[in-house]
Amino acid sequence: MPKEDEAVFFERWTNQRATYKNAARPFFIGLSSGFAIGVAILLTIYLGWYQRANMELNSSLNPLLFLLAIVGISVFMAFMYRNYQWEQQEQRYLSILARKKQTEIPHQMQP
Repeated sequence: MPKEDEAVFFERWTNQRATYKNAARPFFIGLSSGFAIGVAILLTIYLGWYQRANMELNSSLNPLLFLLAIVGISVFMAFMYRNYQWEQQEQRYLSILARKKQTEIPHQMQP
């Protein structure tokens, strides 16, 4: 028998599972985490913490290309975060469904 919170999750996920892969909220959460990583990289380079990266940035790297790379990383993180969250929710849903089916089917005695 599923617990109360599992029953609530099961009902909610049954309704949302088809639309969650296209939902904007998890995408924006992943996008913000990707931008946070990009800002951390920028801070590391511009504060001079890693001297060789700072020299490389100042000598041959196009700033537009660098910002484009950060945007690309952010979009990739957003896409991966949304798919990862969907997979976690789907796995939880399937395990609850399996337990539900197991409790509904009476156990048959084997000879």
